[in-house]
Amino acid sequence: MNPQDVQIPLWRQLSATAAVIQAVREGVSGTAALDSVAPELRPGVQALAFHVWRNMGRAQALRKLLAAKLPPPAADALLCVALALAWSDANAPYDMFTLVNQTVEAAKRGAATHAQANFLNACLRRFLRERETLVASTEADPVAVWNHPGWWIKRLQKEQPSRWREVLEAANCHAPMTLRVNVRQTTPSAYLAALLDAGIAATATQGATIVLNQPVGVQRLPGFERGLVSVQDTAAQMATPLLLDGLTQTGSLRILDACAAPGGKTAHLLELSQAHVLALDIDPARTGRIIDNLSRLGLNAEVVTADASRPQDWWDGQPFDAILLDAPCTASGIVRRHPDVRWLRRESDIAQLAVIQKRMLNALWGLLRPGGRMLYCTCSLFLAEGEGQVQTFLTHNTDALLLPSPGHLMPQNVAKTDSLPDNGDRDHDGFYYALLQKQLAG
Repeated sequence: MNPQDVQIPLWRQLSATAAVIQAVREGVSGTAALDSVAPELRPGVQALAFHVWRNMGRAQALRKLLAAKLPPPAADALLCVALALAWSDANAPYDMFTLVNQTVEAAKRGAATHAQANFLNACLRRFLRERETLVASTEADPVAVWNHPGWWIKRLQKEQPSRWREVLEAANCHAPMTLRVNVRQTTPSAYLAALLDAGIAATATQGATIVLNQPVGVQRLPGFERGLVSVQDTAAQMATPLLLDGLTQTGSLRILDACAAPGGKTAHLLELSQAHVLALDIDPARTGRIIDNLSRLGLNAEVVTADASRPQDWWDGQPFDAILLDAPCTASGIVRRHPDVRWLRRESDIAQLAVIQKRMLNALWGLLRPGGRMLYCTCSLFLAEGEGQVQTFLTHNTDALLLPSPGHLMPQNVAKTDSLPDNGDRDHDGFYYALLQKQLAG
């Protein structure tokens, strides 16, 4: 835990963590739920919440053994927080008796949990007495073992029959902090040297990518405020080189970055090209983040708030040479960084998002010049949002040619994928990439 959290009573952190867990269960994103936590509590609560989400399957399985019926939502969230933190000796962030006592204290002090304080105390005291037996009883439950919803596990088993275990293991690991060097301002080797001078151990990989040995606050990164570097996963950094490779680099090159917020890929396009980039997003608040990120990096793009699937509202009629469509998706490939996603999503979301993706693909294809190219990508593991979506598009658009593309990149973690062939890119989130070219008429 963060040393700064020592002065804050543990019961307060547990209470706030349970509120965050409950909010996600009710459909609020983890990011938004954590943003609502008091600033002095937020670092500790985030660390606890991430731990809980990575162990929620086990916690829910244990709760079923301890409670004959489902407790009220606030009490259930607090109970699951305690069980997720306490079930494993090796990973427990606090002494178990302290954790139980402070959980009961949190229940007593909570308006929504006060009436269940004795019930929670009884459940947790039983858990302390019978922990080994209870944990062993959950080993037959796939949700407890893999800490993902049952539908998610079954879908991966069907779609990735030879790799689903490795995918789930990687998804439950901590993601590294990966940087993208702004090559307009410095070089990877120079920035790596600056990191080492600042006492930050790191390794340069491919292109302008640097991976830190341990995460640090961005305020510690040399020159971050001056735009020397951005935080971006290795897989996400593949988008811009894929789209730009083979395009003539001139100032007249017109590129659309649809669904551009928060602007990482927009910035990368501008770092590696002289193109005019139109960055589009439907959410005004997220559009503001694009502007802020570009300003920090000293870059300029045309930023517009609009719905990418309705070009009639924003397109000037001039075709684009290239389009980057990072479509809305389940975000199932980035649960290393956002472990709440697996518990936030429902299986029905896949089909609903696939409809949006299809609508955007069809709407934007007509904006591309003949000979131009579109990069369709999602940070999803599921075929319906990747390969299935693109194959359907190709069937209905005979002028579309699928160029060599990475396809589905499953999340990988260096410590978890030693049995896999070395592709030179061993630690990244899950993504899907399809590079499409509009063929010339005739």
